[in-house]
Amino acid sequence: MILEANLKNIKSAAELIRSGEAVAFPTETVYGLGANALNPSAVVKIFEIKKRPKFNPLIIHIADKSSVFEYSKNHNEKIFELIKNFWPGPLTLVLKKKKNIPDIVTAGNDTVAIRMPNHKTALRLIEYSGCPIAAPSANSFGLLSPTDASHVDKQLGGRVKLILDGGKSSVGVESTIISFADETPTLLRHGGLPIEKIEKLIGKIKVNISSKVKPNSPGQMKYHYAPAIPIYFLNDSNLKKFEGKKIGALFFEKNDYDYKFELEKILSKKGNLNEAALNFFKMLHDLENENIDLILAEKVPLSGIGFAITDRLQRAVNKYS
Repeated sequence: MILEANLKNIKSAAELIRSGEAVAFPTETVYGLGANALNPSAVVKIFEIKKRPKFNPLIIHIADKSSVFEYSKNHNEKIFELIKNFWPGPLTLVLKKKKNIPDIVTAGNDTVAIRMPNHKTALRLIEYSGCPIAAPSANSFGLLSPTDASHVDKQLGGRVKLILDGGKSSVGVESTIISFADETPTLLRHGGLPIEKIEKLIGKIKVNISSKVKPNSPGQMKYHYAPAIPIYFLNDSNLKKFEGKKIGALFFEKNDYDYKFELEKILSKKGNLNEAALNFFKMLHDLENENIDLILAEKVPLSGIGFAITDRLQRAVNKYS
């Protein structure tokens, strides 16, 4: 059931959270599927609804910066600087957890991923729920992330009690994840906050973007963020390989290919990476619903949020390669 994210419906959603149910709600990155992070039986429902493996940890969402001290420990000045400058916003911090965070949230790791979303509906929902909300993206595991309520409904509509419709996500890709599990801050996932901005504030950080059998944060699975139809990189080799197929093409700025595609989507005609990120999942949702055999996607420039787009694209391609 999709309901407008007005105050009445946010309070109804919060009541469901308090009673141990899971609801879908908007954030500035993508839509999340949330439950009470302190209630293990409620968190189990997230995994069941998404069909997500329980070894893949979740992010907990808070509505007040100071709440980070309730659920994590071993903070330092760099952590304080990131919280001060980038919360609320698309930044998740992986920190040493306190005992009040159930193991199911962290997949048994001794760390917890925490962020404060920059979306008034999400913040109100957390406040009225009276608890941190554990929430991965509101999609079936491994499939495209949702950036509006219709995407959630398409994948989870029959499995989730309530979907709060707060409009389209304003960032369009998941949060950047920085780990402070060790002394050296480490980038675990590119996301909506470019790494350049983080390093400008706290100095050089270690990069550990990988695919893990047992992840210590979300977004590290080899196959992820994929459409329901095959997707590959757009290049001359794949054009030749799939000649005669109905191909939907996803371009960054324009089509420079002398080829007759069945459908074409352009992420940003202005060549703007932020606009491209905003359109990325939406256009893949649109393409997977069309009468085509496969998607060929052009790579985007590796700068700013382009790293996040490329990461999502690579993990989607991995599913079919």
